[in-house]
Amino acid sequence: MAEIGSFALLLALALSLYSFLAGIVALVFQKRNSQPSSQPGVQTAGRTGFAPASEGSSLAALLRQGSERIGETARRAGIVTFGAVLLASVILVICAFRDDFSIAYILHHSNRDLPGPYKFAVLWSGQEGSLLFWSLLLAAYGFVLRLRYKTDARLFAYASVVLAGVQIFFLSLLNFAAHPFAIVQGTIPADGNGLNPLLQYPEMVIHPPMLYLGYVGFTVPFAFALGALIMKYPGEKWIHITRRWTMVTWAFLTCGVFLGAHWAYSVLGWGGYWGWDPVENASLMPWLTGTAFLHSVMMQEKRGMLKMWNMWLVFATFWLAILGTFLTRSGIISSVHAFAQSSIGDWFAWFLAITLIVFIFFFVKNKSSLRSEHKLESLVSRESSFLFNNLLFVLLCFTVLWGTWFPKISELVQGNKVTVGAPFYNRVAIPVALLLLILTAVGPLLAWRKTSLESLKRNFMWPTIGAVVVAIFLMITPQSWGSTFGLKPWQDISYFYSLMAIALSVLVTLTVASEFYRGGRVISKHTGQSMFASMVQLTHRNTRRYGGYIVHFGVVVVIIGFAGAAFNQDKEQEMANGDKMTIGNYTLICRSYTDDDGPNFASQWAMLDVYKGGKQIDTMSPVRRFYKASQQTSTMPDIRSGLNEDLYLVFEGLNQDNGHPIIKAHLNALVMWIWMGVWIMLIGTVLALVPNAPAPVRVAATARIGQPNPAPAVTGD
Repeated sequence: MAEIGSFALLLALALSLYSFLAGIVALVFQKRNSQPSSQPGVQTAGRTGFAPASEGSSLAALLRQGSERIGETARRAGIVTFGAVLLASVILVICAFRDDFSIAYILHHSNRDLPGPYKFAVLWSGQEGSLLFWSLLLAAYGFVLRLRYKTDARLFAYASVVLAGVQIFFLSLLNFAAHPFAIVQGTIPADGNGLNPLLQYPEMVIHPPMLYLGYVGFTVPFAFALGALIMKYPGEKWIHITRRWTMVTWAFLTCGVFLGAHWAYSVLGWGGYWGWDPVENASLMPWLTGTAFLHSVMMQEKRGMLKMWNMWLVFATFWLAILGTFLTRSGIISSVHAFAQSSIGDWFAWFLAITLIVFIFFFVKNKSSLRSEHKLESLVSRESSFLFNNLLFVLLCFTVLWGTWFPKISELVQGNKVTVGAPFYNRVAIPVALLLLILTAVGPLLAWRKTSLESLKRNFMWPTIGAVVVAIFLMITPQSWGSTFGLKPWQDISYFYSLMAIALSVLVTLTVASEFYRGGRVISKHTGQSMFASMVQLTHRNTRRYGGYIVHFGVVVVIIGFAGAAFNQDKEQEMANGDKMTIGNYTLICRSYTDDDGPNFASQWAMLDVYKGGKQIDTMSPVRRFYKASQQTSTMPDIRSGLNEDLYLVFEGLNQDNGHPIIKAHLNALVMWIWMGVWIMLIGTVLALVPNAPAPVRVAATARIGQPNPAPAVTGD
């Protein structure tokens, strides 16, 4: 099996090389044939023009047909690449299920008693397998792209060549630096080392695929953008072609980022969901620039502005996705999520440098084709709100990038590593997030070019009043917050930030609601439908706009969840049988602790009765596991979730002197809102991808009874 897998990867590399080189040859010949000759006596036939009269036309036609055939073979080679990479991936999974420990990768990442879903996840659980999975996804994206080439054959041909170039890099890694089918030398062990205990959690079967679908998917809009730049593609058609690609990819990356946060919350046992870890930051950075790109392309579509900026944004998103992969695999920066240090970091460094040089070369060469068609006319306009939105996203991305790389920079400059923690990031991230909330509320209601004072007053008066009322209510009732969450409100700036976040979230919610209400009211007035039916019809008519509003509302819900962090509490205590612990309004009583032994791991359980208001409401059982194959220990917290707070219990272990369990309890406010908000964001994204419903046909009123009906007047709403 290993030999077949190795051959499939070698074949895929050969096919990608052919697709890349033949594609370039075809594009060069097509470009030469499309340029008219300036020599006297030369006539142009069709798209060609470099030979006289009929002889030139015949030769040009032959050259054109030859280049088209070469281009077609390049396209088909790219399609077959997907089949070869898929074959290699299937073989690796089969070897994992067959416990084929003669393959080094299976030996290091699986064992006989590993449950089936995790054996399937072995495909992306280690370095070599994850690179193979990356290549599989890239080949799958390329497969779809090459099947849809008739949309714009020449632009798709350029994009296909770029994708083939990226694929060559990853397949070269798999064949020469990180081979997933390497054979174990010497005696083959009877059992494998087992999967990392931190990865033996249901979400890890779906989190990496979602994250990789986002990472890899941004290669597609980058490929189209670079192709459009090289060919000086006129207009914004490449934006229209890639809009859905980008939105789908952004949705996958969003899902992957928050699944990672939920995994950290549910498995690592530290009570949080985001610790500004370097690998967490690696997934956040392309998300930030990708989100900025989704907003700024609207200005290019509507007003022909920010063309250069958009090119750099889409390149930065792709480049940061590769940089994140470099961080994870090079070992250059330590992280709980990272793979072991390896030599493939040098490969990624060279690839990052080459892609940067290639992009800068074509940008400098062809930037004249990216001139804006209009200029910013007013600071109070939708264009300015998009511009400020982009600047804030880029500022936040740069802050995260600087903080992530600061340990390495400080080591190079000072000779010792200086690590920055959450306070560094929060000093910038929280104010920027609040400013972005303001723009989320203001931006969609501003007019293009210039917004009048009367329009501002009409659109924002009631939402602003509502937000101010909420803010005042939260300010004058700090003791109620303190009694609920055990907080001393005015002694911590985090309370002020949380108050601002909630008040601004109300502002965004009210502006979004007012947009739905105003549009629904107009439809209801003309059709006589109920307000709800009118708003549904309104959404169907412009799914992109109103789907975007739903995404904004989802962001608001997520921000409210983040704001709850200011009210978190935690407590750690040794608890013998019958001992009590009080945290917030909860009382925990240790009933017992026990252990269990299974084929894959042994477990220690703590059984705690949970009381609230003197009444037992639950029994919780945090667990500590010892995995036999890897000889590693991990914790599995028990979490009781609610809309206002989570009770989060961790079994830290046993006191070695007396054998009593040590329990750490966290009371985390509003965490459930984060996960609800992500679902709302994804629903809004799916809605924005749905084509607009056709405008209904409105028939003019008929003439008086007894007279013939006139022809209906048809108008589109």
